[in-house]
Amino acid sequence: MNANPQFLATTAQVDEAAIQALPNSRKIYVTGSRPDLRVPMREISQADTPAMFGSEKNPPIYVYDTSGAYTDPEVRIDIRSGLAPIRAAWINERADTEELAGPSSAYGVERFHDPKLQSLRFNLQRKPRRAVAGKNVTQMYYARQGIVTPEMEYVAIRENQRRAEYLEQLKQSGPQGAKLAAMMGRQHAGHSFGASIPQEITPEFVREEIAHGRAIIPAKINHLEIEPMIIGRNFLVKINANIGNSAVTSSIGEEVEKMTWAIRWGGDTVMDLSTGKHIHETREWIIRNSPVPIGT
Repeated sequence: MNANPQFLATTAQVDEAAIQALPNSRKIYVTGSRPDLRVPMREISQADTPAMFGSEKNPPIYVYDTSGAYTDPEVRIDIRSGLAPIRAAWINERADTEELAGPSSAYGVERFHDPKLQSLRFNLQRKPRRAVAGKNVTQMYYARQGIVTPEMEYVAIRENQRRAEYLEQLKQSGPQGAKLAAMMGRQHAGHSFGASIPQEITPEFVREEIAHGRAIIPAKINHLEIEPMIIGRNFLVKINANIGNSAVTSSIGEEVEKMTWAIRWGGDTVMDLSTGKHIHETREWIIRNSPVPIGT
């Protein structure tokens, strides 16, 4: 942090290299049961398979994509504004949270009114939220009430990665594709070690796993920019990336840059282990620009 004292909120910008298109692929969205439930995936194109007479077309492969809006050419990235609050409507509709006038902790209030931090502070236009008195706003609580939230539907679509559509396209591509589809549908029994992963992940399966305490969706009510993801033994393996400044080096801009590179290369969650100055301001910038859960 001390090595780069020139960071200014008014001139902050994303690393252009971190938002360049990835080769032979494109960002797509799979829409759920409502228009604002758009699940990102990466569609990777494949070369044709040579055959005795010509070639067979291979359908694109769909893979999990953690890079957020940074790899969407239709989105203009401005880290001074942060990412779109895609969960705002979902949280408002549940009517179990309320806005605060501002930061509620003594530490937060003190820093908010410190004029020396004005040039570093993220200009957040919305107010923080908290649970209404007597309400529980966790995904586990909703799951145990039998409620399938938009977050649960989102992760169900995300975990499936359009496998059913891909196998069907593979079957239709030709004899070789049909053979591959049949092979991909088989799996060695192995040893489950207690896991029980179905062929298709449904929103109800997600709800049940959370209700039984076998999975979690880390999605705080004040991190509206999150693209929901799930962690649990019956779901895809997730990768955590660690970042952080020190008392010797790094700036707020560099920490945001680390986060964007971490998610570009597949980080499902990011832990900020900063020990330097302005940790509170640094984390606010990271959270407002992160589509993945942030921990400390």
